[in-house]
Amino acid sequence: MVWQPEIDELKRRQQLAEQMGGPESVQRQHERGKLTVRERIAKLTDPGSFQEIGKLAGAATYEGEKLVSFRPANCVMGIGTIDSRKIILSGGDFTVRGGAADAAIGNKNAFGLKMALNWRLPFVRLLDATGGSVRTFEQIGRTYIPDANEQCALNGKLLSIAPVVSAVLGSVAGLPAVEACLAHWNVMVKGISQVFPGGPPVVKAALGYDITKEELGDERTQVFQSGVIDNLANTEEEAFEMIRKFLSYLPSNVYEMPPRVEPKDKPDRREEKLLSVIPRNRRKGYNPYQILKLVVDKDSFFEIAPFYGRSRVTGFARVNGYPVGLMINNPMFLGGSMDIAAGNKVTRFLQLCNTFHLPMVYFADEPGFMVGTDAQKQGIVRAGAKIVLATCNTQMPWITFIIRQLFGVAGQNHNRPGGMYRRIAWPSGYWGSMHIEGGVSAAYRREIDSAPDPEAKRQEIERKLNAISSPFRTAEAFNIEEIIDPRDTRPVLCDFIEMAQAEIRTHLGPTPGPSFWP
Repeated sequence: MVWQPEIDELKRRQQLAEQMGGPESVQRQHERGKLTVRERIAKLTDPGSFQEIGKLAGAATYEGEKLVSFRPANCVMGIGTIDSRKIILSGGDFTVRGGAADAAIGNKNAFGLKMALNWRLPFVRLLDATGGSVRTFEQIGRTYIPDANEQCALNGKLLSIAPVVSAVLGSVAGLPAVEACLAHWNVMVKGISQVFPGGPPVVKAALGYDITKEELGDERTQVFQSGVIDNLANTEEEAFEMIRKFLSYLPSNVYEMPPRVEPKDKPDRREEKLLSVIPRNRRKGYNPYQILKLVVDKDSFFEIAPFYGRSRVTGFARVNGYPVGLMINNPMFLGGSMDIAAGNKVTRFLQLCNTFHLPMVYFADEPGFMVGTDAQKQGIVRAGAKIVLATCNTQMPWITFIIRQLFGVAGQNHNRPGGMYRRIAWPSGYWGSMHIEGGVSAAYRREIDSAPDPEAKRQEIERKLNAISSPFRTAEAFNIEEIIDPRDTRPVLCDFIEMAQAEIRTHLGPTPGPSFWP
């Protein structure tokens, strides 16, 4: 028992750390409808799995050699497991100086980033923190120059090695707001979360108007308009369940195969509904989610960014137990055409799947890039160029089912040159460099204008061209490699994904070319 006094002191200091900002601060956190950082970690990780690192870090006050007060660091960091898989976790403690970034001690968050990078483990941030605080100026007796820090560089490296997730669980400003985006995927909680570079007082000082933190940065702005945050949870518990599900599709790092689960669905399942899901009338829409439900493993689809760029549905799913990236155009929004929001969303999604070697499955019904003055003012052409390059820079196995239309430069992004790629059409498919209805007026303008009845002439030309738009004519020229019965889609897909596993093994490690960009 030689060292018992020190062991007793260790336990006392650990207990002080567990008190966080003290009973009053914890009560205020609960009154705001928020969990404390330690409660969050307990709910997210497997029971009893969290091993804290740096628990004794904090600001201490001594009288002689006796510790009389202790304020723990406002970051809780360590190793835990989610579904028995190791992760590195860092959580901001709002009960200690509002989690201010420049009040950190020893930069525990950066230490966690280094661990995740060196140990090749997923990194999860639980963000409930402000950025810099002017109180720091008083404490250090001076101001300081904002400088590029090691933490930002570490984030960039980690994004190409291991999955990174950010959960916004309070009012997040400054550097933590940027960290919300330095992730492969992020989520915020309705009613308690906001994200902004500077809060209402900063806006008032800079621009002279009053605004609430909710108006400035809650889900209305960040999820539904800007797409800064991918997914929205109704409760913190739901956010934690989303984190668990997102990570379940990904390997722990790029050197490992994407994890397969034991399939509970038949690979040869054929669905009669697929034969009628696409209307014969091309002006009618359909439910894209129904197609996904009928093809992938049952109850396996996890949608990413469902409220942003809604003309393209993106997410993860499983096919015979294997994780895949999944895309389908949504004809119920902008006719499925690609606007800037959808382009940004798809670009990030392609990079995500390419980074972690998930096969891409695309159900294509692409009418083209969004046209019109609004799209032009927003820069649709540059956005289109970005997605062209993003598509060409992928290397993961890719299969496309052309289920309806495929037009223009946006339509060409259903495939990429080289690599393991397969393209299959349904009998409902039709395609071209541009739509017949719009192209006739441009290409046959002289004949139409000189005709006795221009409108009748235009319709006559359109009927003639539509008559030769059958996918079977394209197949005769071997410009579409295969047309299948839609009911055969799942068996064909399962076979491709099974074959793709051998190809994926040759790609393991960091992907060449541009890395993942937030």
